[in-house]
Amino acid sequence: MTNRTVLISGAGIAGPALAFWLSLQGYAVTVVERSPELRTGGQAVDFKGATHRTVLERMGILDEIHEHQTGGLDQTLVDADGRALAVLPGEFTGGDVEIRRGDLARIMYERTAQDCEYVFGDFITSLTETDDGVDVTFERGAPRRFDLVFGADGIHSAVRRLAFGPEADYVEHLGHYYALVETDETDGGPAVMYNEPGRMAATGGPKATAFFVFASPEIDYDRYDTGRQKEILAAAFEGGGWRLPELMELVKRSDDVYLDSIARVTMDGYSTGRVALLGDAAYGNTLGGFGTGLAVVAAYVIAGELAAANGDHDLAFRRYDEKFRGYAKIARKANAGPFLAPPTTLRIKLRDQMFKRRLLLRGMLWVTDKFATDITLDDYPALARQG
Repeated sequence: MTNRTVLISGAGIAGPALAFWLSLQGYAVTVVERSPELRTGGQAVDFKGATHRTVLERMGILDEIHEHQTGGLDQTLVDADGRALAVLPGEFTGGDVEIRRGDLARIMYERTAQDCEYVFGDFITSLTETDDGVDVTFERGAPRRFDLVFGADGIHSAVRRLAFGPEADYVEHLGHYYALVETDETDGGPAVMYNEPGRMAATGGPKATAFFVFASPEIDYDRYDTGRQKEILAAAFEGGGWRLPELMELVKRSDDVYLDSIARVTMDGYSTGRVALLGDAAYGNTLGGFGTGLAVVAAYVIAGELAAANGDHDLAFRRYDEKFRGYAKIARKANAGPFLAPPTTLRIKLRDQMFKRRLLLRGMLWVTDKFATDITLDDYPALARQG
């Protein structure tokens, strides 16, 4: 057991997953989250393959995830008149098990809240490493010192910026934006998706959530300004067919709008000194389909390597980097934007035709399963209590 102190920035998925494993070893874990409360919304996320399943089983949460799974619904692709063109199978988008991101975050939080300190509504403003720790200042809280600091705070990671350098050095805009909007419709209705060149809108499913993707050069805007995000979205879908005018009215009334760039993070290494990154902060690829699985596996590996190295963070972080360099390679390749919002009418038709070819879809599913399992999980004795 250890009495070392750890600060984790981010209470999404990667942060609480790491908090779970580190608190199990006796670390005093603090999780700081910029949002004033646990974020319960967001899109569905999924897990696939034996590697993801093994980590979730060892955490003891796989059964609870199944209890809240969304089912990976088939999605019907429609034209401007609402006529069905093709069906995107749920098995293609939902993996082995699919769950709303907010439900998964709640499960992770509930498993760690009693053993870890959570600080909501605050964020890190500076990191200063010393011989025996990291001095941390916060926007609201008093300065504190920690033995180790982890950035699990997403593609726009403050920890990465403070410890490694400007975001522009590591984050590449991939030519599209996406938006998630919680609407006031009474239910989601059938899951449908509509395309026009360079833009896509999807609605339906168990929750009244609208999902949008559109092509655009990089936009300079305040990510915390909901009104500005609504303006950007309305301009991107102006003059559209199908239900787009109606959906833009729903966007205007919504209090829950999230708009961000489809982007990719590329780094040569995931740690520096006493600071390490995991999840989207280290190898994010928006809508790439692997982010959540990478996050939970990374948390297990980091905690396991710290245990195997008897707390020697230099050795543990080096082993984490070596193990994850190959596993995270899918995040350096995928670009979901042109697939979800093809640039021309012809490209839309060709994409839709692909969904009618089941053999091709099975081949794509095999490839994604291969990527999801492309790592050897060690059996770390210190993490075996939940196994």
